[in-house]
Amino acid sequence: MTSIDFHHGASDKVQAACRLIGDLHAGGRKVLVYAPDDSVAAQVDRQLWVQPATGFVPHCRAGDTLASETPVIIGSSLDEAAEHDVLVNLGGDLPPGFSRFDRLVEIVGTDETDRGPARERFKFYRDRGYAIAAHDLSKA
Repeated sequence: MTSIDFHHGASDKVQAACRLIGDLHAGGRKVLVYAPDDSVAAQVDRQLWVQPATGFVPHCRAGDTLASETPVIIGSSLDEAAEHDVLVNLGGDLPPGFSRFDRLVEIVGTDETDRGPARERFKFYRDRGYAIAAHDLSKA
């Protein structure tokens, strides 16, 4: 069953996501970043070129010719990375088909427009028996 991590209280969702993506990559995980909003996907793409400052996270957008060889894919569909085991959700809705991933990482910002839908996703996962871990990024 998919394990779920909620990282809440992020003052900058993209920066927090990129930090976590870097950690996941360093741990040998293959990551699909679900970013249905193209502007968010572009921000993640740009940020991963400079974060972490002392390393590089190999990544590309879904549909790129190197996508099948790249450990971090940024896309708007979960069908774009069949071999990836971690899903990072940067969308506002429940990611369709999330349960095929070993791990789901939810990044939640500080504004109510982000927190409200995240609460609903949390309740959905909890009511279906998923193991959920919560991490407060505001205290980091």
